[in-house]
Amino acid sequence: MQCELCDREMAELTAHHLIPRQNTKRKNQDPSPTIEICSACHRQIHTLFDNKHLAAELNSLDKLKNDPQMQRFISWVRKQKSDKRIQVRGSKA
Repeated sequence: MQCELCDREMAELTAHHLIPRQNTKRKNQDPSPTIEICSACHRQIHTLFDNKHLAAELNSLDKLKNDPQMQRFISWVRKQKSDKRIQVRGSKA
């Protein structure tokens, strides 16, 4: 399986809601579409950005891929082995 953000081949992927579930649950809306990403990319997204920013600004695969902070992480993580546990760093925007 291939991560939709970093394109690495992974044994397992996680579903990332493009609009955080807390936003849709609170309004009794159906969950937003998801993308299948590796746990390193998923953790990095939630380390860098709060749910409000994700819902308003980074609510598509293209927007996530084109964010400068995510681009730096993606270019780095692509070089890492897929079986290696990646430590994420950063602060919320």
